Amino acid sequence: MAFMDILYSVNGPVATITLNRPNYRNAQSYRMLDEIDEAFTLAGKDKDVRVLVIRGSGGTFSSGHDLGTPDALEYRRALGAEAGTIQAYDQFKKYNLDLLIRWRNFPKPTIAMVEGYCIYAGWMLAACCDIVFAAANAEFLAGFVEYMSIPWDIGVKRAKELCFESRFIKAQEAHDFGFVNRVVAPADLEKQTYGFAHRVAENSPEALRFAKIQMNKAQDAQGFTNALQDSLGDYQAMMYLMGSEQMRVGGQRRLLTVDLAVKGRKGERYGQK
Repeated sequence: MAFMDILYSVNGPVATITLNRPNYRNAQSYRMLDEIDEAFTLAGKDKDVRVLVIRGSGGTFSSGHDLGTPDALEYRRALGAEAGTIQAYDQFKKYNLDLLIRWRNFPKPTIAMVEGYCIYAGWMLAACCDIVFAAANAEFLAGFVEYMSIPWDIGVKRAKELCFESRFIKAQEAHDFGFVNRVVAPADLEKQTYGFAHRVAENSPEALRFAKIQMNKAQDAQGFTNALQDSLGDYQAMMYLMGSEQMRVGGQRRLLTVDLAVKGRKGERYGQK
């Protein structure tokens, strides 16, 4: 199958999905998400594939949601869901929750190979993977957004800290918090990630599937999936309010969390140099 926003390849027992919009730092459009889902389907049907790796092209995992590039807007218009309708809500839920839950429950091990930026929707995509390998120079930005797994990823107190302040964390801090499994020198990231993937693929598919199901069931017994579904409704309600004049002060748009994080990286926030 020909894809436009991703690449899909198979090398023996390991398949790879590569986010391939480097000119937009792999911002996730609805078309990209549909293509990722189709690639998951291909990997799931291929009996020879035992492990799936997800990575980004151009030195970036993903800069987050696509908020309005021309081709993304055209694709959304073609989908035909009118703003403010139940169809629009269902569409939003599909692309920001349902697909990610499906990928989280994919019956084969998944590995996110993160380099460069991993922001918001990038975090979401990495979070629904089973394992995260990161280059030492990767940067992560958590957000209280749709697939809201962050309290589960790093713990409630740390999740509050990062989302309240909105700041980037380096790969080592993400590892210390429990989100990243391994931090690797950038030059070794590909070798280390695929070496691990091929070692995992040596196990029987039955054992891998059983292990993954057991881990996910343990998390779900603590309320994981229900919490995600409840959170999306709260998020949608708040975003409705934030789309109004609540988002402006004196006619100027309030700083959003990504704005604050970028400002912080530039040392423009109080107490930073």
